[in-house]
Amino acid sequence: MFDFRDLFQWERFITPSIIKLFYWLAVGISALFGLSGIVSGLALMALSPLAGLFWILASLIGVVIGVIFRINEHLGAIRQRGQQM
Repeated sequence: MFDFRDLFQWERFITPSIIKLFYWLAVGISALFGLSGIVSGLALMALSPLAGLFWILASLIGVVIGVIFRINEHLGAIRQRGQQM
């Protein structure tokens, strides 16, 4: 990804790498929560099929919203940094 020596040189900026890392961490966490919700929804379907289906759909919608929210958050940070310069 990057070399430790790049931290002390101006040829390569570290901020884009950090933003990408945080973005992918957020996407991974959102996907894990979504997967957990889907598994919980499947288990709930044994008790109440309609509630389980609702839980699965809510988990999928939550994953999509979580990823979109993170993209918006990072774009806002980039926009603010650009306005300060």
